[in-house]
Amino acid sequence: MTQQRFFGFEKLEIYHESVELAALVYRLTAAFPADERFGLTNQLRRAATSVTLNIAEGSGRGTKRDFAHSLMQARGSVYEVVGAVQLAVRPEYLRPEQTHTINEQAQSISAKITALARNLKAEA
Repeated sequence: MTQQRFFGFEKLEIYHESVELAALVYRLTAAFPADERFGLTNQLRRAATSVTLNIAEGSGRGTKRDFAHSLMQARGSVYEVVGAVQLAVRPEYLRPEQTHTINEQAQSISAKITALARNLKAEA
């Protein structure tokens, strides 16, 4: 049975990829030390969630230019995820192979966001 979709962003591949990235971040940060709960754990989770939410919010904006702007905010959050992941390696909260998976997903999402934003700006 195919899931019914009600919103335009639900049709976007980058939206679904960003949901997967956020889910991965949540799984990995669950193993972070308790004293990082309000620090790096929270920051990494908020950044990953922000990618998804900026894509969703932007698709509901009135213009293609506004959507493109929200997509660039989402891309900024992707970069924040990558930066926070690098911070998590130093104290060994994450292993290099875990960061590789996140970085691959982040690179894919970032490239697709950039392409979509560029197309939207060209059409605006």
